[in-house]
Amino acid sequence: MPAFAGPSAPTRLREVKAVKNQNLLPYIPRLKDSRVLVLGDLMVDEYIWGSVSRISPEAPVPVVNVTSESLRLGGAGNVVNNIHSLGGKVWLCGVVGNDPMGRKIVHDLRKMGVDTSGVVVEPERVTTVKTRIIAQHQQVVRYDREVVLPIQPESIRRILSFLDENLGQLDAVLISDYAKGVVCETLVKELRSSALKSGKILAVDPKVKNVPLFEDVTIITPNHYEAGEAAGIWIRSEEDLRKAGQTLLERLRTESILITRGDKGMTLFERQGEVTHIPTVAKEVFDVTGAGDTVISVLTMALAVGASAREAAFLSNYAAGIVVGEVGTATLKAADLEDAVRNGVRARRDHKIPNR
Repeated sequence: MPAFAGPSAPTRLREVKAVKNQNLLPYIPRLKDSRVLVLGDLMVDEYIWGSVSRISPEAPVPVVNVTSESLRLGGAGNVVNNIHSLGGKVWLCGVVGNDPMGRKIVHDLRKMGVDTSGVVVEPERVTTVKTRIIAQHQQVVRYDREVVLPIQPESIRRILSFLDENLGQLDAVLISDYAKGVVCETLVKELRSSALKSGKILAVDPKVKNVPLFEDVTIITPNHYEAGEAAGIWIRSEEDLRKAGQTLLERLRTESILITRGDKGMTLFERQGEVTHIPTVAKEVFDVTGAGDTVISVLTMALAVGASAREAAFLSNYAAGIVVGEVGTATLKAADLEDAVRNGVRARRDHKIPNR
């Protein structure tokens, strides 16, 4: 288990009530005013779409009749896509390889109008590609093509230089950590110091091995498996969850921790000791791919335009309820989010293969 800083005084936890939906609505049209820099691991999500009508005679596996294929921005690129879709101003720092998929990422970002000056190309790097085979709206198998390497010192220098040049324009910095090598101690230490000294929001979607790096940040959003492993607690009950949340608050000294819990929703722990349980609003779950990207995107944008941690968490929960009803990595528009908050997340009955 990684070593953390020593614990502070125990936090007294107390549960608080839900946020009313009418209090969330004013923030939605303001999301477009947010200014967020995303730092993290860039990758491509590849989808192979088809249907299954028989089992292979060679092995007990389904035979997928491929009908189409698609490539989408994944990892930190999907976070950027979510912010862009909601109208926010977004900057990006990351690393790609000098290969077709790396060039594809840069091309798609530029097509969206995103400044790619913070995207560093490392010639020896292989751009990560996650390939999912989908049949009858279900994921049959996923395979990954990647070589996980720490980024080069020169890449760290260039990313920090880009951050320094643009920090004055930002409301928030969002770290999207997929443990592929971009998020490292040297980079996080310098970034955290610069962002927090400048009074910027620093939000993190972490992987377990890097959790100790995220002390003193504004908010961190592990899922319940990650939170349990990071805290050294097997979460099997609500009491275990409370212990894990309290442990991480004290070790990391963050302002807030939002633990995402799948079909149980989310639980927000705040430094003052407030605990808010947020039940899921999803009517149907077709695919959780990219749901964490949507949560951290909406959460950070809402904080950037003045929402409290509780308000931002409830708003991100509605956003997650929408995207898990879609197949594959999905984004949403502000109108979709407003409709969900006003009328609830509706179960879709007309699932189609998304646009390629």
